[in-house]
Amino acid sequence: MPTETKTTCPYCGVGCGVIAKVDDTGSVSVKGDPDHPANFGRLCSKGSALAETIDLDGRLLYPEVDGARASWNTALDLVATKFSEAIAEHGPDAVAFYVSGQLLTEDYYVANKLMKGFIGSGNIDTNSRLCMSSSVAGHRRAFGSDTVPGTYEDLELADLVILTGSNLAWCHPVLYQRLAVAKAARPGLKIVVIDPRRTMTSDIADLHLAIRPDGDVALFTGLLAHLATSPAIDQNYIGAYTAGFAEAFAAAAALSWDELLERTGLPAMQLREFFRLFETMEKTVTCYSQGVNQSASGTDKVNAILNCHLATGRIGRPGMGPFSLTGQPNAMGGREVGGLANMLAAHMAIENAGDRDRVQRFWSSPAIAAKPGLKAVDMFKAVAEGRIKALWIMATNPVVSMPDADAVEAAIAACPFVVVSDIVGNTDTTRHADVLLPSLGWGEKDGTVTNSERRISRQRPFLPAPGEARADWWQLAEVARRMGHEAAFGFADPAAIFAEHAALSAFENSGNRDFDIGAYAGIDDAAYHALHPFQWPAPLADAPVPPGGKRFFADGGFFHPDQRACFIAVNLPETDRTSADYPLTLNTGRIRDQWHTMTRTGKSARLSAHIAEPFAEIHPRDAMELGIRGAGLVEIESPHGTAVVRALISERQARGSIFVPMHWNGQFSARARIDTAVAPVVDPVSGQPASKNVAVRARPLKAEHYGFAVSAARPENLDCDYWALAKAEGGWRLEFASCTGISDWANWCRKHLGIPAGVEPLGYCDGATGETRLAFFDGTRLLAALFVAPEPVAVARAWAVQQLTASHGDLRKRFAIAAGRPGADQPDPGATVCSCFGVGVNQISGAIRNGCHSVEAIGKALNAGTNCGSCRAEIRTIIDSCLAAAAE
Repeated sequence: MPTETKTTCPYCGVGCGVIAKVDDTGSVSVKGDPDHPANFGRLCSKGSALAETIDLDGRLLYPEVDGARASWNTALDLVATKFSEAIAEHGPDAVAFYVSGQLLTEDYYVANKLMKGFIGSGNIDTNSRLCMSSSVAGHRRAFGSDTVPGTYEDLELADLVILTGSNLAWCHPVLYQRLAVAKAARPGLKIVVIDPRRTMTSDIADLHLAIRPDGDVALFTGLLAHLATSPAIDQNYIGAYTAGFAEAFAAAAALSWDELLERTGLPAMQLREFFRLFETMEKTVTCYSQGVNQSASGTDKVNAILNCHLATGRIGRPGMGPFSLTGQPNAMGGREVGGLANMLAAHMAIENAGDRDRVQRFWSSPAIAAKPGLKAVDMFKAVAEGRIKALWIMATNPVVSMPDADAVEAAIAACPFVVVSDIVGNTDTTRHADVLLPSLGWGEKDGTVTNSERRISRQRPFLPAPGEARADWWQLAEVARRMGHEAAFGFADPAAIFAEHAALSAFENSGNRDFDIGAYAGIDDAAYHALHPFQWPAPLADAPVPPGGKRFFADGGFFHPDQRACFIAVNLPETDRTSADYPLTLNTGRIRDQWHTMTRTGKSARLSAHIAEPFAEIHPRDAMELGIRGAGLVEIESPHGTAVVRALISERQARGSIFVPMHWNGQFSARARIDTAVAPVVDPVSGQPASKNVAVRARPLKAEHYGFAVSAARPENLDCDYWALAKAEGGWRLEFASCTGISDWANWCRKHLGIPAGVEPLGYCDGATGETRLAFFDGTRLLAALFVAPEPVAVARAWAVQQLTASHGDLRKRFAIAAGRPGADQPDPGATVCSCFGVGVNQISGAIRNGCHSVEAIGKALNAGTNCGSCRAEIRTIIDSCLAAAAE
């Protein structure tokens, strides 16, 4: 009988509910859970494609020691021994855990308990340090706790929504759709987007502020000065519930209007309009994400935003408040259990002696970390310097995602003992592991996650554990027991861990901590299995409940000792990091259909069809001055490293800046790990790297040959100067370029595309033009097609990919493939816009010419934009462009 399981999406911090259905043949399909209050049935393109990412291709299925298969006992004994020896010889700070927002809360809890309570070191940090730690630091400075005051519903209730440093349409698509629906129903709802780039989110905006990189502190400092002399100031709230306003206002008032214009790079008229909107619209929500957090001034940016909401009392009430949009599915859950190096479990403070004593007594642990541990960047520096002798990396790929990534790779490679727990056997990081431990993936995991609005949901298993894969919490507990801590780590299942986690949150909590889920302290297996999504706080029935119910701080109740919020007098940062040698500003980030380092989304042909290779988005004037042509190759360089990507010339990009996505790794591209070029510059308070403002230079990479290929077999051992692979239906698509001459392309295909000996190609090599077109067939099946030219190859790529799954009995169609030209009966759909239905730009343009002049009309004609809705902004852009061209 088919089974349906309610679970939670493993991607961004929206935390969408998913229903996974397994039919009688074992096939899996997914749909949004209409009962889940985060998404009400909506899913984005990545969530909709989850069933396409759960195959076992490339999975790590067995423990390995020094590259050879080993038993669990052998591997775990070795891990316990090596960590114990390092601690005995060099002290507890000689070991470290680097974990991930991809872990479930139960995994995170056990890791934190082992490191801080039983090893006695604070050296556990997480890739959430790269994501949300400036938000954590800002919250703690202002509120006395890492508390997100509001809920998703506030975005729909607000009259003004400010999106700063957030490409909501691509990075949190379901929230974007909720906001878009609210605006359609209430056109008076105003949306302001603050971003140096004109992203797809900007297409819904009433006002787009193309701010200079790191101009946010100045912008919100100027706003505070304006609000302080306007009717919007709430002196009653300030007097009753806050401290430090005079100092914050004095710092803000010192910023002159001319300096504000200079630092933000914004026209005076736009600044005045933004200030007017904030002043006059009480129901205001300010959403901020990586563009705010990933900065050397990220914590001050957060506090500059919080200052404005505290000054107006616009916090904790329906439709108003600051809102931190979390990047990962369980960054919040990790913060709840102390997954950051400078935190204790249950939002307690590692620097507070009373909190340390409380946690140690609850755990009955032999030690407790007495000081914060090393934050991510400093942790890998300590590895490089030899101060950390044993390192355990879990569910993350720092050789791709950390700044100064080449130095991080060298540090890991030189570390005396490295353990990696992952679901994938071959990543840029796993190749440096002494011990590889196979973990459970989505669909196999059992535990909880917390989303951006403090809502805890279950991830439930619906697939069997493959091979010998085991849960991360089990791996940690087994090592802890082998290190002599049997009693404290005798967890039978994740329900027992969650119950202990909940009990700790309520332990000696008299209402002086925000995080409290004591109502679940006695949860049993049955109740845990049936657990419905809920928001914290959820204290015991007789425990104090913070005022405001599901929102915080409308009537004060902050978590500093005096129960007041703190205004922070922020500093105006250096904003321009460029120089004569490195005159451009690199901004890294995400794209719509990929996730982190592509170990999951890279498996989906549908997701890879949207953007199939890494790119640099650059303004046309900059490109012209640098000699960079559209679709040419760009080498981006900083003092720390280089990357090579495709040029995407676009007026959406601000002059002087380049945007490059952070997803591509060594398995999908040759030289596209963009974080190799990112300097290890961090915010001094949060330790979060500055990934949005990096000084670089760019130049064209001139190749002798440019190529495109489709192949049924995965291309292997590519020795080109540039290559990028993407999964396709029926095989793979490959972009490549070579700076050296290649004389025999048929043999090149045999070597790299898996063409069997004896299979001869159709096609031609034109010595005069330098063009080559080859196609290899096995009966009626296309094995590979290759297109090479001295310039970037012009070929109907989407059509060529489709030929991998077509039958080719007709000789004329075979020659059409070799020529790279679709026949009249096989129109080229163009580059994919709608991943859900595989609709291309040429199809959308054709529908527009036939009279479909709205997103709704395109959806009715082609289905595009009618499922997840993530592509609706792009469809609107195509419509506007086509109609403008027709009017000329």
